[in-house]
Amino acid sequence: MKNILLALTSGLILAIAWPTYGFPVLLFFGFVPLLWATHNYIINNKKRPNLKIFSIAYLCFFIFNIITTWWLYNSTGFGMWFAVLANSLLMTFVWLLYARILKRFTVNLSLAFLIATWMLFEFLHLNWDFSWPWLNLGNAFATHTGWIQWYEYTGTFGGTLWILITNALLYKALLQYTETRNRKFLYGRLVLAFAIIIVPITLSQFIYNSYTEVENPVEVVLLQPNIDPYTEKYNTTNERIADLLFEESAQALTQETAFLIAPETVLAEGAGVDLRNFEYSSEKAKAQDFLQKYPNLNYLAGIQFYRLYTKESDLLPTSNYVGNDRLGNPLWADFFNSAFLLNSSEKSQIYHKSKLVVGVENFPYQSILKPLLGDVMIDLGGTVSMKTIQENRVAFTGLDGTKVGPVICYESVYGGFVTDYVNAGSQFLAIITNDAWWGDTQGHKQHLNYARLRAIENRRSIARSANTGISAIINQKGEIEKELGYGLGGSLKGVINKNDEITFYTKYGDYLAKMAFIPAVAIFIVSFFRRKRE
Repeated sequence: MKNILLALTSGLILAIAWPTYGFPVLLFFGFVPLLWATHNYIINNKKRPNLKIFSIAYLCFFIFNIITTWWLYNSTGFGMWFAVLANSLLMTFVWLLYARILKRFTVNLSLAFLIATWMLFEFLHLNWDFSWPWLNLGNAFATHTGWIQWYEYTGTFGGTLWILITNALLYKALLQYTETRNRKFLYGRLVLAFAIIIVPITLSQFIYNSYTEVENPVEVVLLQPNIDPYTEKYNTTNERIADLLFEESAQALTQETAFLIAPETVLAEGAGVDLRNFEYSSEKAKAQDFLQKYPNLNYLAGIQFYRLYTKESDLLPTSNYVGNDRLGNPLWADFFNSAFLLNSSEKSQIYHKSKLVVGVENFPYQSILKPLLGDVMIDLGGTVSMKTIQENRVAFTGLDGTKVGPVICYESVYGGFVTDYVNAGSQFLAIITNDAWWGDTQGHKQHLNYARLRAIENRRSIARSANTGISAIINQKGEIEKELGYGLGGSLKGVINKNDEITFYTKYGDYLAKMAFIPAVAIFIVSFFRRKRE
């Protein structure tokens, strides 16, 4: 019973430390109760220790996941339970690996293995088809950006490493104290742990106070139409949506405004717009008519495209069978969650979202899972079809040469992925999203604050247009300078600074996670040749 209570305690500490309501300092000792419970089962030679460790670890991580991401239920109940149960299982698997190593190696080496393996787990969650990095530990400081200005060097993996090292140190101090009852040693370890927490925060404050944005302004207007995706969005014509957007933007635009930014898939009538015919579409024609009033304006917005095929040889792996034509020949289509940029040059610039929401935008391992699950998967806020991606990130180029990265929704959660926009030349980032699927919950608030991490990592200002909010202007220090609250319709006008400098993290990406591969794999392989410790 004691070990179950320890696992419950860890789960609750991790959960109540999470943004946006939590205080992340709790994470620095959140794993300690679970580490202690794991130690109890191993050291006492309990029967079936692996099963008991699995049970307490799964309980801990289930509590952590359900409290922090329950809001997925507002989109789909099945999706929420799948995400919570599966992610808890993956975290538990990492913990079981740690328990295996602990039986064969010293505590110090086992803790080093846990730190390295957890970082690899988070790296996996950024890169595999079932990607769900929402609860990667480094994200926890999203509302305390004054603590982590050094993310421009490490990315969020620096935060993960920070949390895990501190937990390991505190657990080891507690373990040694119970064996020796040496208070002087315990106090020394506590002071060291305190220093490990305070020194990075102090360094962050130094970076914060010494960092100054170069004055290179661009005026932007962000649109927040506040369209209900369940009852309005897919039942309204693109023409009507465009009228609403342009009527609202006319109240804020000036001849000095450089960018007008509208949210993800704001134009999504029916199956979307034919990609091959976009240049001749009514959607582009209406936008071009509006742009004639503002010759210096660049219009960036989200749209759903499709591309039809009649030849099976032309199909892509993501192509969807959509029926037959009038002659009975089969038709296939690719669907895209895309962004476009239009201006007076009449040249269309298009980008297709490439980090897809698992389920409705991306169905991994279809040959295995579809017979089991059918069409029911996770809906975290995409549209309604399998989507096709593109290989490379791009930077849209405005009339005056300004380059902007069109980051679409879920993509903004991926630190290393977003660096590709900056490496492509982006001087600021435009995040377009639709967070209405989750309602007024922690979901949209967490998503907004994760964008602040991208600003710090790349030292790029961010203009964020969200369908129902929160739209925001974020500076290069990750501070929200202006915002338009959730559930409000309107526009947000502001000035942001462009930046051409490349940070260490932008250049080298998630190098910390890649470095963790060596010790994790080496220790794991050697463990097969080591007997269990008595």
